[in-house]
Amino acid sequence: MISRRYLRTKVMQAIFAHQMNDKEDAGDAERKLSEAIQSCYTLFIYFFSLISEIYRYRLNKLEDLKLKINPTEADLNPNTKFVDNKVIQQIDDNVILNKLYKELNINWSNDTDFIVQVNHAILELPEYQNYMKNPNQNYKDDKKLVLRIIEKIFVESELIHWFFEEKNVHWFDDYNDALLMLYKNVSLFEEADGDHCPIDPLFKKTEEGQDSDVDFYKKLFTLTLAHDKEYEKRIEQKLQNWELERVMGLDIILIKMALCEFTQFESIPIKVTINEYIELAKTYSTGKSKLFINGMLDSLAIDLKNEGLLHKMGRGLI
Repeated sequence: MISRRYLRTKVMQAIFAHQMNDKEDAGDAERKLSEAIQSCYTLFIYFFSLISEIYRYRLNKLEDLKLKINPTEADLNPNTKFVDNKVIQQIDDNVILNKLYKELNINWSNDTDFIVQVNHAILELPEYQNYMKNPNQNYKDDKKLVLRIIEKIFVESELIHWFFEEKNVHWFDDYNDALLMLYKNVSLFEEADGDHCPIDPLFKKTEEGQDSDVDFYKKLFTLTLAHDKEYEKRIEQKLQNWELERVMGLDIILIKMALCEFTQFESIPIKVTINEYIELAKTYSTGKSKLFINGMLDSLAIDLKNEGLLHKMGRGLI
């Protein structure tokens, strides 16, 4: 499932892009935002399909060896531990995944060379070699191998990074988020679930009294833009001996988004909002931005509270 931090990141990027394009309609910008978020989920499903495709490639390879003119004993009786891996079989047989592959039109027929190269990288993995040497096979070890392949091959391979970045420009930024979703999802597989292991949806279920993730990102985007001038004025009042134009543009966007959360999202604690935007500043802005944003948000939150503009519901939210 996509995290709220990921959604905040996408909203930040969408607002920045919208500000750079003064001819773009806000409705079009919101549509692009939704498409970008959906794109991350598509990559998540693509990663599942890559595991399945490698599995099918290995099955076919084993059959080809048996059909050689003069097959060896190893060809006729190969080590099938990888293709017998129950977690990989669960991915390949999964009812939800196979439906999503069709809906997303995922097809690897033109990417055989890529599959061969990824398979070769797996063969070189020490954890894979130790796994294949072990005569015992159990579900725990099967899952451990799949997770290790995700950690050491999918995460670190420049080839796989390049391949998916070439397919979709959004996937450069989404790569790690989609892989984290994959890792967490596979970690929750249970042997008893067979071909019906749950696959995380794009958005998590909504708890009572909270905005859904869809409502969250759409409201955060549209209301930050709608109150842009109001938030800008509040920020300017806090800038001592500084002009707004001299402050990092991304920092201003982050502060405006936080102000939106302060005033428009009753169920999100003030502390959570501040911490989230400090983390975003660490990743996307300058080294000093986290201190600047922390100080600004602390001060702005006090002002809003004194003005009676913080309407948080529940204990511990302010």
